[in-house]
Amino acid sequence: MNPLSSARLYTFVDTAYLHGRDAGEVARQLCAGGSDLIQLRAKSAPLDEVRRLAEAVLPICERAGVGFVLNDHPKLALQLGAPVCHLGQEDFFDAGYRTAAQVTGCPPQMQLGLSTHAPDQAQRALRAAPDYLAIGPVFPTGTKPGRPAVTLDYVRWAAANVTLPWFAIGGINLDTLDSVLAAGARRICVVSAILNAPDIAAACRGFRTRLEQHALR
Repeated sequence: MNPLSSARLYTFVDTAYLHGRDAGEVARQLCAGGSDLIQLRAKSAPLDEVRRLAEAVLPICERAGVGFVLNDHPKLALQLGAPVCHLGQEDFFDAGYRTAAQVTGCPPQMQLGLSTHAPDQAQRALRAAPDYLAIGPVFPTGTKPGRPAVTLDYVRWAAANVTLPWFAIGGINLDTLDSVLAAGARRICVVSAILNAPDIAAACRGFRTRLEQHALR
């Protein structure tokens, strides 16, 4: 898989946005478009269905050299040999975890990303020693209904204060991307702007082309 340090474009197989399409086919299009990381996000699915989807998407990512990320299910991620797991604030801290090693094992058997929505959450997350952070939602987004946008101010704060890889997320599309890049982001997560596009691979390439105009920090 692409190391996190060189990853720019983080995309999703989100069951809320499949619109009847096959998860594996969506993953293949995301890979073809130049995704560095692909997260399987199946918020309302039972565990057996998450496992089935993961077993379909993981090998597609492996063959393409793209990092597979499983959302919300660290034990399943370890069982499947997923290279990366992603957890929200509630799924990590409220579940009693205090360090990434409690999730990933020691020595680590996978990498861990944590969602953050404010500087104090980022500072707390950094003390847990994850492998990357998600910073957002930058703009209002349907993937996080009811959660207020953190605005570009949080992106600027992250650019000035976070040294490990971090990804801006939430409401990012080709119209808002330039403002996110100007605020200091060099890595982004994109859900609806890609999954709702008529050509998923082409949508990925559109983001990737713009991202590659800016050097990673």
